[in-house]
Amino acid sequence: MRVLVLGGDGFCGWPTSLYLSDRGHDITILDNLSRRKIDVELEVESLTPIRPISERLRAWREVSGREIGFVNVDLATEYDRLVAVLKELRPDAVVHFAEQRAAPYSMRNERAKRYTVDNNVRATHNLLTALVSTGIDAAVAHLGTMGVYGYGWSGTAPIPEGYLTVKVPTPDGDLEREILHPANPGSVYHMTKTLDQLMFAFYARNDQLRITDLHQGIVWGTQTPQTARDERLINRFDYDGDYGTVLNRFLMQAAVGHPLTVHGTGGQTRAFIHIRDTVRCIEIALENPPKAGSKPLVLNQMTETHRVLDLAKLVSDATGVEIAYLPNPRREADENDLIVRNDRFLALGLQPTTLSEGLLEECTDIAARYRHRADPRKIIARSVWRAGMETADDLITEIPPEK
Repeated sequence: MRVLVLGGDGFCGWPTSLYLSDRGHDITILDNLSRRKIDVELEVESLTPIRPISERLRAWREVSGREIGFVNVDLATEYDRLVAVLKELRPDAVVHFAEQRAAPYSMRNERAKRYTVDNNVRATHNLLTALVSTGIDAAVAHLGTMGVYGYGWSGTAPIPEGYLTVKVPTPDGDLEREILHPANPGSVYHMTKTLDQLMFAFYARNDQLRITDLHQGIVWGTQTPQTARDERLINRFDYDGDYGTVLNRFLMQAAVGHPLTVHGTGGQTRAFIHIRDTVRCIEIALENPPKAGSKPLVLNQMTETHRVLDLAKLVSDATGVEIAYLPNPRREADENDLIVRNDRFLALGLQPTTLSEGLLEECTDIAARYRHRADPRKIIARSVWRAGMETADDLITEIPPEK
């Protein structure tokens, strides 16, 4: 297949691009390199050394013998260029990662909130409009988030894959209808993903676009077999308070001897998936798109659920690093249940990478190897969900001396 990977220089986009290329697909990355610019803004780099995009692509050509194309384009603001690329390349499929992906960053300040909405919503709508105007029948796979459901779902009822069957009372009796699962976003970032859902539903119904929305859990891990072939291909490992995902942050903190930062009680339950499974799920989605005229296909892209405190204890027991409880910067319940259906991916052949299999590898091969690159000033989360909330700025400011 000829596949465009929008946001293909990012944490999920880069390993997906290499994986699909390695599987024989013709890949072109569209990216404006905004994630690299946010590194400059936040004054923090990936724990792993990320090479310039041209060097990354050259290294992949050297180790694989395969070419990956690259177009530097801002999907949110350069609509005409996007249309031109679509007309020239005429892709069979489009993988859409091109959105600001961090909830904490989206709540950082006024500018970050507005940027997240402007970038994410406009990029998604521009893509959908461009596909309609060009008449290109490309299957779209979009990386969404489990956060569209919110974390107020409790009890033993599992979260379904995107849709609920509801009964609507009428004078003639109850009518059954299938609706999108009610959205309950917990940040500006999650809000943009819920808006994506509505745009997908409209364009699938009105213009017969074929869309798969992947509601992904928190990604952990760094490497895939492709990114591990050469250090120039290494994937991102974000550990800072804005972009670092919770388990990767724990692994880095343990590697440098920093207390593991648990916000609130640690009773928050979250869904997780390893980056190796992310790239496989994308391939499964591209191989099994919905038919034209069908409603968007929603798949829950996750493999395990864990409480944050349980993860911290797992890493603490393995490394001997203590746990520090800090104020929670988010507006959320102290604890939540989370049971998630992911039957479709398992039925289509996904073989999950579990924490028990992958945790030690990450500790030794990535976090410990590159710990000298960590900036201790960037470890604590400083973005807060509302004005006046207590932050953790002064609670832990230095890395304790190594034992």
